[in-house]
Parts: sequence; C-alpha cells; structure tokens
Amino acid sequence: MMPPFSSDQPRTILIATSAASDLAALGDTLARYHYQLHAVSRGDAALAAAAGGDIALALLDVTLAGSASLELCQRLKRASGRVLPVFLLSAQPSEDERQRAVDAGAAAYLPLNFDAEHMAEKILLQLKAIAPAPIVAGTPTMASLEVNYHTILSGSPDSILLIQRGSSKVLDVNRSTRQLFGMTETELVQTDLPSLCPPLQPDGRDSRQVFDAYVERVMAGDMQVFELAMKHSSGRLMTCDLRMVPLNTPGYRLMHVRIIDLTARKLAAELRDGKNVLLEMIARGAPLRQTLERLVLLIEAQLDGGFCTVMLLNPDGVTVESAAGPSMPADYLAALNGLSIGPTAGSCGTAMHRKQTVVVGDILNDPLWASYREVALHYGLRACWSMPILLDQDTVLGSFAMYYKDVRSPTEDDRRLISAATHLAGIAIARTRREDELLRHREHLEELVSARTAELRQAKEDAEHVNEELSTALDNLSLTQEELVRRDKLAALGALVAGVAHELNTPIGNSLMMAGSMSERTAELRRDMEGGLRRSVLEAYLNEAASADEVVLRNLKRAAALVDSFKRIAVDSAGSQRSRFVLGDLIAELLQSLQADVRRHGLDLIEDVEHWLEMDSYPGPLTQALSNLIDNSLVHGFDHARRSDGAITIIAHDGGNGEIAITVSDNGAGIPAANLARIYDPFFTTRLGSGGSGLGLYITHNIVTGVLGGHIEVSSLEGKGASFTMRLPKVAPR
Repeated sequence: MMPPFSSDQPRTILIATSAASDLAALGDTLARYHYQLHAVSRGDAALAAAAGGDIALALLDVTLAGSASLELCQRLKRASGRVLPVFLLSAQPSEDERQRAVDAGAAAYLPLNFDAEHMAEKILLQLKAIAPAPIVAGTPTMASLEVNYHTILSGSPDSILLIQRGSSKVLDVNRSTRQLFGMTETELVQTDLPSLCPPLQPDGRDSRQVFDAYVERVMAGDMQVFELAMKHSSGRLMTCDLRMVPLNTPGYRLMHVRIIDLTARKLAAELRDGKNVLLEMIARGAPLRQTLERLVLLIEAQLDGGFCTVMLLNPDGVTVESAAGPSMPADYLAALNGLSIGPTAGSCGTAMHRKQTVVVGDILNDPLWASYREVALHYGLRACWSMPILLDQDTVLGSFAMYYKDVRSPTEDDRRLISAATHLAGIAIARTRREDELLRHREHLEELVSARTAELRQAKEDAEHVNEELSTALDNLSLTQEELVRRDKLAALGALVAGVAHELNTPIGNSLMMAGSMSERTAELRRDMEGGLRRSVLEAYLNEAASADEVVLRNLKRAAALVDSFKRIAVDSAGSQRSRFVLGDLIAELLQSLQADVRRHGLDLIEDVEHWLEMDSYPGPLTQALSNLIDNSLVHGFDHARRSDGAITIIAHDGGNGEIAITVSDNGAGIPAANLARIYDPFFTTRLGSGGSGLGLYITHNIVTGVLGGHIEVSSLEGKGASFTMRLPKVAPR
C-alpha cells in the first residue's frame, strides 16, 4: 500500500554523476510516488541544489565526491540543513571504497550501472515511502523451501541442462534443449556436454579442454557466462552463450547450465558489417567483379548449404554473362555465358524476362528448367531461386540466384536475404554503369578539348604579350608604392619628431631664459661686490635666485615627464610581465586607486564586469590602457563644470570567439565629429596649454593593437558623451 502523500516533505531526488545515464525508467518509477528526479554533472551544482532545501535523497557518483575522504558527501548533508540520506555510486566497487563510503556517512554504497527498478525500491524504502514486506508466521522462506528441480527445468522456455561436475555427464534436459540440438532426451542423457561441441573450437583449441577450463573458472567464482561453439545433430555449428551455476546437494556435485543460441544474432551482425564493407567498396570504386564476389560470399555465409551467383544482362538486352559465383563449378558458370533470357530460361533467365522473382524448388520436375535440367543435375543442383536486379521499374541489370543441392523452398528469412543481396548488387552494378558512361563522356570531352587547344594556344600567346606589358606597369607601380610608403614613414617620423620638439621646447626654453637672466644678475652682483655689497642688494638677489630655481625646477620636471611619456609611445611586450589573471580583480584594484580622483570631480564610477573572466595576457599594459581612458574622460569629458549626474562606466563581458569586450564610457561633453579621425594621432589635444600632452589615446591605441593583440573602437555624440570599446583576445599573442 502506498503511504499518503505529504506536500510539505521534500520531493526531489538528486543524482550527481559525470557519466551519461538513461534515467527515464528511474524517473518514471519515482513519479508514481510523487518524487521527481533532478540530475547534475558537477559537485558545485549538487551543493547548490542541496542548499535549495527540497532534496529528499542524493545519489552521488564517487568520482565527484572529492578525495579519499569523499568529503562532498558530508558537505551535501550540511548544505541541506536537514537529514539528507546519500547513496554513493561507484563504477568499480571495492571493499576499500565501501569502507570509506561508510566512514563518510553514506546511507548506501551501490554500483553506478544500477538497475532502475532495484534502485527505485531502495530509495523508496530509505524514505519510507513504501514498507518492507512483512514476515508472516507459518510462511516458508526461500532458504527452507524445497522444490522439484525437474519440474522447474521442464517448464523453462530456455534451453537448460543439468550435468555432473567432473564428468560433465548430462543428467537432465528440458524440451527447449532437445529442440536446440535436434536430439531426444534418451540420446542427450547418454552423452556429456563437451560431446555436444565440435572437436575443435573456431580458434583451433580442443573443445573438451576449453569447456573444462571454463568450469574451473566458474567454480573459482571468476565467471559464469562464456561463449562456446556447439553442434546440432545435423552437423550445423551454433555459437552459444553458456551460463553455469554450481549446485551443491548432499552427496552430489551438480552444475545448472543454461544455453542461448547466438547463431542468428552473430549472422545478423556479420551481415550488417558485411553490408558496410560492401558499401565502402562501392563508394571507393572497387572493381565490379571483386565487389560482387564479396557479396556472394557474404550471403553464402548466411545460408545452410546454399550457393549463390550473379548474372549480368548484356547491353543487347537478350543475352547474359556470369559475373560472380566463387563457390559454383567454373564449367557451369561458363555454360551460362551467352544464353538468352525468356519465359522458360531457367530461374535466372525467366526472372530477368518477367522482371519478378522466380522460385524453383525442384529443378528435376519444373518446366522452366526443361532446356537446362541435364546440366544442373550433372552438378547436383536441385533448387534455384532467382530475383531480378532492376535499375528502375523497366530496366533490368541482371539477377541474383541461390542454389541448393536438395529440394527446398525459401523461408521468409531467405526471401529477405535474397532481397537485400539484390539491392546491394543493384547499387554496385548501377555505379559501374554510371562510371562507364562518365568515361565515354570524358573521352568525348577530350576531343572537344583538343579542338579548342589551338584557339587557346593563340589566346595564350596574346595574353602573354599583354601580360608582359602589365608586368612592366606593375613593376613601375610597385616602385611608386614603395616610394609612397617610404615618404609616409618619413612624414610620420617627422610629425613625431616635430611633436616631441614642440612639447619639449617650452620647458627647455623657459629654463634657458631663466638661467640666462640669473647669469646676468650674477655678473651685476659681482660688480656690486667690488664697490661694497649692501644687504638689500644681496637679499634682492637671493629672492630672484629662489624664484628662478623654482621656475627652472618646474620646467625640468615637466620636460622629464614628457620624456617619460615619449618612452611609453613604443609599447611592446618585451618589458611587460605576462600572467594569467582574473579580469574582475584587476579592474577592482584599478578602480580603487582612481576612486578618490573620480569623486573629487564629483562623478560616479559605475562597474558592470563579469568578474570571473580569465585572461592570459599583460596586466600592466592593460591597466595603463584603462587608466588612460578613464583619465581622458576626466580631463576632456568633464573639463568645464561639475555635473550632478556625471558618471564614468566600465563594462566587461565575454564577447565570444575567444574575445573579451571592455567598454569605458562617460556621459560628458563628447568628441566633436571633426576630431574623431584624429584622436589617436600623437600630440593631438584639445587642452593645449592645460597640461595635456596629446599622447594618452595614442599610447592606449599602441597598447591595445600591439601588446594586447586586439583592437579599439570609439563612438561619440557631441554633448552626449563618448564610449571606447577594447576587444581583446583572452590569450594575448606571444
């Protein structure tokens, strides 16, 4: 009886495993008891699910449970906040691991490849959703129950034998066993099990020795199921699975043997694999006769004493030719060549004439074989079934035939087999014919190509003449291009040198002017000393010297700062340290250092960063680039008046394709459209004379496109703010 459903109890069963499993059957069984299954593949996901509080029981793969102490088992219990039973699942159970599971507090230790019904029962019993079966007084247990073995054996649908261990003598069999071997019970109980096998197994080993070795392994507990070649009373070989269970009774040593005939399954697998090989041969363009002979041998391996042939209908549509029949007499196949198809032309000729399957179960008495009966009987052929090979409903390619040396009719399996063989033969023949057609077209094309060769040769000569002229022009163009590139480089270098000279000229000129002035003042002081120096004159000189020192020192510091910024123009990775880092940590440290300066301008600093993005790059240059962009916003975006709503925003997210997109934007003054094309030029600034050198964005551009291996984009509307986006690879180029 199912206990009443309670909605306030956890109703989710958590299963955490990295192995791919089909959990549909388990989920269906648990659903009948109002439980649902929640599957995860990582330990952190399992902890998050347990913390949700709706987990009634957890199934945990030991590969996710942590180290030798299986600590995730305890962590799941603590995360749940309630009593949480945990079943540990192992792909390779061992006693050592079982003990560690007990020490970790697991409620059960079970194999990972569990049976869904068995696992559902254990879960429901653990959660008391079902009650165990009660033990009723007076009811026998299986341990005390005695039954008639022969009665059970007789009623089993499986083939079962009871043998004596040691002698392997057959003591009892059931009806299925008699049918399997085609023998009576009296015949079977007068033999031993190895005698039901061929003398040698397919690998050449003695069957009796192989069986005795398997029995020893079964008794040692090493195995219970093994494969053995056995023999039907007709001599037909069978591939069988034997499952053996030892039975110990007072005074007897017995073995329970269950036999499963795998022959049909093996043949089906060989047919499937053979079809794949044939299709590969066809796709590869193997010779037609080789392909058809491989097909015939494949089908013959599926038959019980049958032989196969493939006949082709010649292009005249009347006569036939033998294409394959490796197991048939060569003289018989030769006798078929050139025969005509017709309404009474044996099995193959009639099938091609009628365009339908023809079954002759007794060649001796069938009128279709009247003209060929003596030839067939000479080679011992008594039955022949033939199916036409059709390209389409009206086009016959040939026929596929099965021969037997006894009178018989096809079974449904035989009909399916000949149909599959005919289909494969049709594919191979059709492909060969298409290739022949392509060959004929190719030969025709070669004639056309030859006819066009003379015209093309003349055209080629004309084209070579034109090409010479174009080559000369191209050489001249290349020289001109190289000269233009050299001029552009010189112009860029000249602009850079001019900019450096312009920036340094002011502080150096101021220093020179002040030094010259103090030199003249010093000469005057010397002259005054010869006539007697007054205290007021000396004090005036010292005041002027102090003022001059301050001016010179300030201008020299300015020059030094400019030189330092010039040194950062040629940014490369040689002097930068490369490392793996978390982008969120780097940006957090940068913003902390800039927070005071941003607040001093009365602005908000907004961060929207996917914190755990990882990069293998150069943190120093990246920090410098970000700092330059923020400084650019402070200096140029908010250089006029303080705004109550002014803000600088940094956004970083995964841009896909192995890139990270970092955007620095503001809602300040923006960049005039006329200046957008020049913002990355060295020494270009709109704050000339206000302390800006015009190198910030130039250096940033060099860092992004050079060291960091990315690119930078800008968008701006005047009065609406500016936005710079750096798209950087997660792994910087080396």
